[in-house]
Amino acid sequence: MPTVMAYHDVKDTKHWLASPLRKQIFEPIGVTNIRTFVDPQASSRVGLVMDVADMAKLTAFMQTKTAADAMAHDGVLPETLVLLVQS
Repeated sequence: MPTVMAYHDVKDTKHWLASPLRKQIFEPIGVTNIRTFVDPQASSRVGLVMDVADMAKLTAFMQTKTAADAMAHDGVLPETLVLLVQS
């Protein structure tokens, strides 16, 4: 199971950290062990590290309206999203 790191900018870091949506939308597609991070030098830059059972499923999910709506709700700036997969 690969570990994936994702980082991006958000509009409101406190709101993003408090949101339950990550767990609600990612767990049903096999994403587990989600951990959040905040850049201490740029607090609007945040990230996740997570274990992903099926990368194809995650990639497909990220193209859905559900994912877009969740990012919008959480204040994610989608144009800043970067995914890195453990090598």
